[in-house]
Amino acid sequence: MDVVTMSTVSPVSTGNAETANSKRREMFMTQPSTTTINQQQAICVRKAYKIYGSKKNPNCVLEGLNMTVPKGSIYGLLGSSGCGKTTLLSCIVGRRRLNSGDIWVLGGRPGSPGSGVPGPRIGYMPQELALYGEFTMAETLIYFGLIAGMSRAAIADRTEFLLKLLNLPYGSKFVKTLSGGQQRRVSLATALLQEPELLILDEPTVGVDPVLRQNIWDHLVNITKNGNTTVIITTHYIDECSQAHLIGLLRGGKMLAEEAPELLRQQHNATSLEEVFLKLAVKQNMGKRRRSSIAQDVMNQISATAITNPAFDNSAEISGEFGDNISMASATKDHTTSVVDSTASQTVARDSRSSFCQNILVLSKHHLHALMWKNFLWMMRNVGAMTFIIGLPVMQIILFCYAIGHDPVGLKIAVSNHEMSNEMIFQQSCPIIAGCNHTMLSCRYLGMLIQNKSMNVKYLNSDEEAIEEVRRGRAWGVLTFSKNYSMALVERIENGRYADNITIENSNLDVQLDMSNQQISTLLYRDLQYSFFDFVENILADCDLNPRLGRVPVNWNDPIYGFLNPNFTDFAAPGVILTIIFFLSVAMTSGAMLIERNAGMLERCLVAGITGVEILVSQVVTQFMVMLSQCTFVLLVSFYFFELTVVGNIWLVVALCVLSGLCGMSFGFVIACAVDTERTATYVAMGSFLPIVMLCGIIWPIEGMYPLLQYLTVFLPLTKPTESLRSILQRGWGLLNPVVYHGFLSISAWVAVFLISTIFLLRFKKG
Repeated sequence: MDVVTMSTVSPVSTGNAETANSKRREMFMTQPSTTTINQQQAICVRKAYKIYGSKKNPNCVLEGLNMTVPKGSIYGLLGSSGCGKTTLLSCIVGRRRLNSGDIWVLGGRPGSPGSGVPGPRIGYMPQELALYGEFTMAETLIYFGLIAGMSRAAIADRTEFLLKLLNLPYGSKFVKTLSGGQQRRVSLATALLQEPELLILDEPTVGVDPVLRQNIWDHLVNITKNGNTTVIITTHYIDECSQAHLIGLLRGGKMLAEEAPELLRQQHNATSLEEVFLKLAVKQNMGKRRRSSIAQDVMNQISATAITNPAFDNSAEISGEFGDNISMASATKDHTTSVVDSTASQTVARDSRSSFCQNILVLSKHHLHALMWKNFLWMMRNVGAMTFIIGLPVMQIILFCYAIGHDPVGLKIAVSNHEMSNEMIFQQSCPIIAGCNHTMLSCRYLGMLIQNKSMNVKYLNSDEEAIEEVRRGRAWGVLTFSKNYSMALVERIENGRYADNITIENSNLDVQLDMSNQQISTLLYRDLQYSFFDFVENILADCDLNPRLGRVPVNWNDPIYGFLNPNFTDFAAPGVILTIIFFLSVAMTSGAMLIERNAGMLERCLVAGITGVEILVSQVVTQFMVMLSQCTFVLLVSFYFFELTVVGNIWLVVALCVLSGLCGMSFGFVIACAVDTERTATYVAMGSFLPIVMLCGIIWPIEGMYPLLQYLTVFLPLTKPTESLRSILQRGWGLLNPVVYHGFLSISAWVAVFLISTIFLLRFKKG
C-alpha cells in the first residue's frame, strides 16, 4: 500500500463535499515532483507495521497503516483506547521503531541526525502528567526551557504568557498542590513553551471539564492559523474533533479514513463523526461470516457515495479486528510514492551532511545544565529524604562497629569444684590465696578466669547439677575439679614424668562445653587454655621459678602483618564498608531513575531531545556528590571514631571506596533501565545482595569455600576490591602491589561494564 501525500492546504469545512474533494485530488495530481516533504507535510507515515513483544505474538498494534499530516493543520487522531494511538505517536517522536514501513517527520526520519526529532522541534504532552510535583510551575517551565536551549529571559516571557493564556495561578505554586485540571494545563504549557513546529497532544482532554476542553481547542486553532505550527491530537471523544482540519479514524491499528470532518459526515450521510466511525467500523468487518442484526441494519444505511473515500479504493488491503479485509488504495498513489522516495532521500542526505559535527558532540551543554539543575533542585526540595540517604550508611557502620567482632562477655559457666565446702558453694565464694601457696589452686584459676575473661561462674554441688545447668541452656560449659586437685597438680609438676596415673587423673580439669554455637564454644576453648597458661606462669613466678617452664615450648613472635590477637572487626570491616557503600548507591540510583521513568518524566525528556548518555552523565554527577558525602561520613566514623586498623595509605582507601560507590551507582542504573517497577528493582537488588556478601570474602575467607565457588568469586564486583582494601588497611601495601591494583582494575572494569550496559538499555529499550 502506498501513502497518499498532501500539500499544505487550508481546512475544508464548507461547500460541496464532492467539489472540495475533487480540488484536493487535483492539487495532489499537479504537485511538482521536486517539492520536498518538509515543504509539503509535517508527517508522512506509510505501511507502518508494529508488533508488541516477539514476532511470534500475533497481536499487531499497527498494521499496514498510512497517514499524512499537512503542515499548519490540526490533525485529530481518533479511536478507542487500545487501538494504537499512543503507539503511533511513540513511533512519530522516535521512541519506538517500526518492524517495517517508513515515517517522515518534518522532512526527515525520527531519530536521524539533524532531524530535530526527538528534540526542540516537537512539543509533546503525554497521557500521564509527567511533571515533578515538588517543582513550582515556573521551575517546571524553566527546566523544559533550558532543555530547549531558551534563555532565561525568553523562558520568563513565555511563562507569563502561558500562565495567563491557560488561566493558571501564580507561577510559584507547587505542581502537587494544583487541581487535576490545572496540572493538565501545566503539562500543556510545557508542550507549548518553545513554540514547536509540531505539537503532539496525547489525549489532553481526558478528565478535563467541557469549558476548559473548548478553551484548549480554541487555542490550538489559533496557533495553527499562521501555518507554522502543526498539531496532532489524539482522543477517544470523537465529536470534539469537529474543529480539526483533518481527522484520522484509527481502529485496531488500522486507518479507516483520513479526511476533513465535514467531508466525512457528508460522504457517509451521517449527522456526527461518531456515526461515521460506527459505519466505517462495521464496513471494516464486512467479511465476517456471522454479523449481528444491529451491524446489518447499520450496513444497510451506508449509501453508495460512502465508498468514494480514497481510503477504500482499489488494490491495497488492511485486516480488520476480526480478520476481515477492506481495500485502502487509490489509483493515483503510485506517482506520489516516487515523489516521496526521491525527495525524502534528498532530505536525509542533506541532513546527514549538515549534522556531521553534531554527531561528534555527543553531549549538549544546555541539556546537561538543565538535567543537573533539575537533579540538585529535587534534592533541595527533599531534604528529609536526602538526610536519610546520607545518614543511613553512617547508622549502618555504627551498628556494625558496635555489634560485630567483639568478644562475648558475661558467659555463664557451671562449676563443680569438690575442693569447696558446702558453705562456700552456698555463698558462691571461692577463696583465693596469693603467693607461693599450693592450697585451693582451683579457686586461684577460677579467679583469673573471671578477672581476665569476664565470665560468670556458678558453683554447684555435684557434677550432675552442673551438667543439667548446661542442658537447660543456663550455662555454656561445665568445669569439674577433683577433691584433691591442688595437691595432685603440685605433685604432678614436681614429679614430672614420674607422676602416677592417679595423680595425673586428679590434676586434670574436666571440661564439657555446649558446642552448638561455634563462635562462643571456640572462644571458650581458647580462653580456658590461655587462662590456664597464665595461671601456671603466675604460680611459678610467685615461687621464684622461671615462668617459661609453664609455657608451651613454642615461641610466638610478633606477627609480620596484623596483631597477635586479631579481631573479627578488622577482618570484616573492609568488606562491610564496601558493601554498605555499594548497595546504598544501588538503591539510591535505581530508585531515583525508576521514579522519574514511571512518572513519565524520563520519556518526556527523551522526546524533548535529551539523550541517554546525557541522562546518565547528569545522574552520575549528581548522585556522585551524594555518594561522596556518604563515603566521607562512613570513613570518618570507621577510622577516627571507632579507630579501626589503618596501616596503609588512607587516600587509597578513599579512592577504593569511591570506586565502589560509583560501581554501585552504575549497577543501579542498569537495574533501573532493565526493569519496569520499583518492586522488581528491589527484588533484583536483594537477590544480588546475598550472593555478593557470601561469595566475595566479606564474612568468610575465599580459601574456605568450595573449589568451584572460588573460581566464581573472581567474577564478582566486590571480591578483588575487598581483598585489596584489606591489604591496604592491615598490611600497609601500596598501589604497586598486584593484590591492591587488581582490586582497582576489577572494580573499574565493572563500572565500565555497567555504564556501557546502561547506555545500550537507554538507547534500545523503548518506553
